[in-house]
Amino acid sequence: MKPTVRSYGVGVRRGCQPVCPARISGQRRRKFRRDNSMPSIGHQLGELFLGAAPTVLLILLFYFILRALFFQPLLHVMAERDARTVGAQKAAEAAQAAAVEKVRQYREALKQARGKVYAEQETARKKLLDERAAQLKDARNKAAAEVGAAKERVAAELAGARSDVESTVAQLSTEIARRLLPTPPRPGAPEREAR
Repeated sequence: MKPTVRSYGVGVRRGCQPVCPARISGQRRRKFRRDNSMPSIGHQLGELFLGAAPTVLLILLFYFILRALFFQPLLHVMAERDARTVGAQKAAEAAQAAAVEKVRQYREALKQARGKVYAEQETARKKLLDERAAQLKDARNKAAAEVGAAKERVAAELAGARSDVESTVAQLSTEIARRLLPTPPRPGAPEREAR
């Protein structure tokens, strides 16, 4: 068996003495250069892409499967949730606007009802004051009539008492004078003793 020659550098054989590069034949030299020369970058990139192609294809296949089975339904659910959220917000805004309108209508109705109540109270108060004024006027008229009648009665009684007094004045004055004033003795009458 012939020992295999592997080159570990220029002019080095396995298990042998170093060989001078000048001794190596031209054909062997070309083979050495072809085997040991650095491949070009383009060649390296091509091999890299060829090695990565199955991985890329698997990733693309996995992407399309996930897109169809996971991402699209997820995006659909998220879009539906957003639509419902926006719809709920719009419904809440509409309900709030309706509530504000109801409150405004309620306040307006309450204001009108208060106005009616105040007007009715004012009418009732005015009516009551008018009735009191009429009752007071009637009472004053009755009192004035009674006072007038009493004055007339008193005047009539006074006039009656005056006429009685006037009619009895002469008689009373004679009686008073007779009792108070001593009577002069008459000529021929016995004298009276003074009391």
